[in-house]
Parts: sequence; C-alpha cells; structure tokens
Amino acid sequence: MTDPSFPIERMKTRPEFLAAAKAPSCARGAVVLQARDRADDSPVVRVGFTATKKVGGSVIRNRAKRRMREAARLLIPVLARPGHDYVLIARGGAPTRPWDRLLDDVKSALLSLAPDSDTLVRASARAPSPTVRAGA
Repeated sequence: MTDPSFPIERMKTRPEFLAAAKAPSCARGAVVLQARDRADDSPVVRVGFTATKKVGGSVIRNRAKRRMREAARLLIPVLARPGHDYVLIARGGAPTRPWDRLLDDVKSALLSLAPDSDTLVRASARAPSPTVRAGA
C-alpha cells in the first residue's frame, strides 16, 4: 500500500473524542464511525478507537480495538479526507465478526460519511420532520 499524501495521527484526549461525538456518524455492522471535519488548514487525519463495556470484558474490548486499528491502517490512507477526525466505536460483534465483513463495515461507513457524498443530504431528506404539538 502506498503512503498517504497526508499524515495520520492517533486521537488520545477526551476533548478530541467529545468533539467527534458531535459530528455525523454512521453505524455499519460491527462498527460505528464518527467523522468530523476540523475546518482547519491542517491536512492531518486523526483516528481514535473506543469500545464500551457492553462489548465485553477488557480482553474482548482490546481484541475489538486491535481489529479496528488494523482495519483503519488499511483503509484510512485510501478513503480518509485530510483535515478530518475519525472515531471508530466497536459494537457487540466487532471481536468475532469475520475479517472481510469487518473491513466492509469500516469501508462502507467511511464512504457514506465522505464530505463529497450526498448520502447525508438524502438521509436527512428522508428523515421525518419533528411534529409540533399544539399547547406544548
């Protein structure tokens, strides 16, 4: 695989993860991907990984994060956009999902959150509008 034209760094601090949590997200199979455009002039791509206790004990959570790190190592240089933060969140099936399906999950989530994609516009157009109750 070729080296990306942008540097890739790890997200490590809580404020970085909290900022990404406010960004659009996409759930695909065993992972949830959050993608945040930092809107700065830095071409750096930052990637973070997390797994909650719902996934399992520490051994299972670490296995899920290792698998997501490897998937990101393969796909982020190809599909990520410079100046974005990405957070991969493990879901229940992440530690045991077949490898090719896990790669497909991460790849489809990255593609659907691409900034030049109009999938977010189409998804928001299909979403039901909130109803306003009289007297509320």
